[in-house]
Amino acid sequence: MTAEYDAVQTVASLMALSARTAPKGKGVDTIRVEVVGRADMGRLADAMRTYGEAHTLGFFSRDAKGIEQSDACVLIGCRGQEVAGINCGGCGYQTCAGMTASVADAPESGGAPFKGPNCVIRMADLGIAVGSAARTAAIHNVDNRILYSGGVGALSLGMMEDCSVVYAIPLKASGKNIFFDRT
Repeated sequence: MTAEYDAVQTVASLMALSARTAPKGKGVDTIRVEVVGRADMGRLADAMRTYGEAHTLGFFSRDAKGIEQSDACVLIGCRGQEVAGINCGGCGYQTCAGMTASVADAPESGGAPFKGPNCVIRMADLGIAVGSAARTAAIHNVDNRILYSGGVGALSLGMMEDCSVVYAIPLKASGKNIFFDRT
């Protein structure tokens, strides 16, 4: 492997650290982080393509190409159905108990990639963790892109299955940014 590849692996670990230590609502950690290496990137890209074709979402295939070319990928998910217990109403229910009851009574997702409803505080935590991780990659000059499609692919493979929402951040060190300099 090259020095750049090795550096990307180190940065992926630092991103996991950034996501883990990002602020969490009420100090409760519902974030899960996993680093995907090259060995599983092909499976992830294939799952993204399959989902995209089944749901006529062309950008999934485009994003899958980026995953295949990446040196690593950081998955960040959240157990968003664990309520914060502050009855803020942001989830659409008047109380956390109402949301929790709705989760228990909800039918299967019907093909939707993410499970809902989700606690808005937990979703904010996820956004902060994802942003912290992407910032860490940027600080170390590693090209990255936050992908909804990669999170959907990971969930369809059964990765991060305890999470209701997942995002992927693929990483690459090369002369051109593969995530933006696309054809």
